Amino acid sequence: MNLLEVAKRANVSIATASRTINRVPTVDPRLAKRVWKVIKQVGYYPNTYARRLASGRSRMFGLMVSEIINPFFPEIAQTFEDLGAEHNYEILLSPIAEDPRWIEAAAERMIERRVDGVAILTFRHEDSVIEVFRRRSVPVFVVDLDSPGPLLKTARIDYRHGIRQAVQHLAAMGHARIAFISGPPDLKTAAARKFAFQESMKEIGLPVCPTLLVEGDHTLELGMKAMSELAALSDRPSAVVCSNDMTAIGVMREAFELGLNIPTDLSVVGFDDIRLARFMTPPLTTVQMSQTEIATVAFRALLDFVEAQDNESSREAYEIKTNLVLRRSTALGPHRLKGTVPSSRWEQRNANLAEGAQREAS
Repeated sequence: MNLLEVAKRANVSIATASRTINRVPTVDPRLAKRVWKVIKQVGYYPNTYARRLASGRSRMFGLMVSEIINPFFPEIAQTFEDLGAEHNYEILLSPIAEDPRWIEAAAERMIERRVDGVAILTFRHEDSVIEVFRRRSVPVFVVDLDSPGPLLKTARIDYRHGIRQAVQHLAAMGHARIAFISGPPDLKTAAARKFAFQESMKEIGLPVCPTLLVEGDHTLELGMKAMSELAALSDRPSAVVCSNDMTAIGVMREAFELGLNIPTDLSVVGFDDIRLARFMTPPLTTVQMSQTEIATVAFRALLDFVEAQDNESSREAYEIKTNLVLRRSTALGPHRLKGTVPSSRWEQRNANLAEGAQREAS
């Protein structure tokens, strides 16, 4: 069975049958319906490699993510795959480890498959692999890139907006000693979240105590270890903001082991809003960074590259906002629970500023 036979059985020209299979929108819907009916009846499978060779496009996008076992990435992959199916694109997924050699090997495999573009959503080690693609004129999308340009687009994530909301929410609830558990120091997105926390604390006049800044690595295990360190302090915090949800879940797990109640003894805020966050006990208050939006922006940026004749478009950078999602892992701080009032004008001023900022954020 070949295209000529399909055209004969559908009583259309070969050109119409070909345009139908390639989903050209100008084909008469009635003719297209006849062609697809014949294709289904006879079990015809178009030679996709021949079509790609003829068109000069592979209709394939690459997607590079960090380890797929991290709950943050499956929703990105699924959304990207769904968009690929919707636009008749095949998705070549490559989960990669930390070793830069594996990243470059994955890039070479994608180049061999002649991908039309690649979304690199590993959030680290992108620089070297970007050059691999750019040398072959393959369009690339990367998150939080400093200098987008020809064949290179980025989405800038506004980490401060959501973290600012989190800090103001905790301050308005009466928390003054707020800890922060960061991510890996070499991860630029983790550094941005830590900086956003420090700036948000300073903005409302709350001190950033060095002993309450604990380094983590975005894993459950380091979240548990960080919680153990914070609990051992003579003046432990009443609230903690975590650089990601996995860290926050580790904090909650260790708090349970230590006999601390969340949120009565400790308020916890995460970051990412992975699906697991809403099923925790109690459900985790977190800063949402929409995986669906990231995947959608990445896919549409690559599609824009392909459809633009000069491989450039009017937009080189997109912006993704973060927002606080209130659940039940945060509660009133010690002063509010005891019904006391701030002990000084300075504390009263901070309370007023925090409550005003919270109203503005909401």
